[in-house]
Amino acid sequence: MRAVVFGYHNVGDRCLRVLHARGVEVALVITHRDRPDENIWFRRVADTAAELGIPFVYGEDPADPAIAQAVRDAHPDVIFSFYYRAMIPAGVLALAPGGAFNMHGSLLPKYRGRVPVNWAVLHGETETGATLHAMEAKPDAGYIVDQTAVPILPDDTAGEVFEKVTVAAEQTLWRVLPAMIAGHTPQHPNRLAEGSYFSGRKPEDGRIDWSRPAAEVYNLVRAVAPPYPGAFTDLAGHRFIVAQARRPLPELALALPAGTAPGLHVHDGQIIGLCGDGGLVMVTRLLAQDGSALTPQAFAKLIHTESSNEESR
Repeated sequence: MRAVVFGYHNVGDRCLRVLHARGVEVALVITHRDRPDENIWFRRVADTAAELGIPFVYGEDPADPAIAQAVRDAHPDVIFSFYYRAMIPAGVLALAPGGAFNMHGSLLPKYRGRVPVNWAVLHGETETGATLHAMEAKPDAGYIVDQTAVPILPDDTAGEVFEKVTVAAEQTLWRVLPAMIAGHTPQHPNRLAEGSYFSGRKPEDGRIDWSRPAAEVYNLVRAVAPPYPGAFTDLAGHRFIVAQARRPLPELALALPAGTAPGLHVHDGQIIGLCGDGGLVMVTRLLAQDGSALTPQAFAKLIHTESSNEESR
């Protein structure tokens, strides 16, 4: 099998290594340049390709005629997409007579679209996974080749779940490649009507609405916890990022004074988020906007000083 790979991120790194280990001839890798405004916490596929001795080019726009020509010149049997950020045009996909396949970070047909791991955690799912599927013009809509499930534990962050999904992607590709190489690619139905589609998320979507139930607030914190931008709240003229939290055990729940408004508070030496249903979120790591960690004492002093300044104006 001769392949062209569009790849990025940790899934791109691991799946490219699987192809190499299985003896697939990767003729070309197309990847992204790092964005200057992005926290690069993941592996660079360009580095992986260089390590494995595979030619690579940078291609931000797969509709660029130069990319199509590079794929055409590589004469692939198949095209793979492993966390490449852009939709690959149908004309490029058609350059691979053996088909084009994408690795998606969910159990299709659930969570089609962008950032599926974050959406799954946000919605309190207990399971997700990785799915290899055929690519069509419509996103994540082609038949399913294979998929592997992983659990989402109650306190898992999206970053932790993404690590599991990366392993699931590696396992899925490793398991199914022999059949694909032999020309017997499995084809399972991808019943879109039984699934869901979600678009991308912006940093502003991490704003905490303390009037919401505690379970919902906690899921938001988990879904965007670092290395993602983080759930945030504005208080006393400052922005605070709730980088890490937990739900209190029922027998350890703290009683806040009657009339306490939803939001962040310091009580009994702890930073606590009071939610709209009366539930609590215990903040175990709170960051200032500059990324520095705040102790409960420093947080209390900061908001008290600002409140005092407001009252004196």
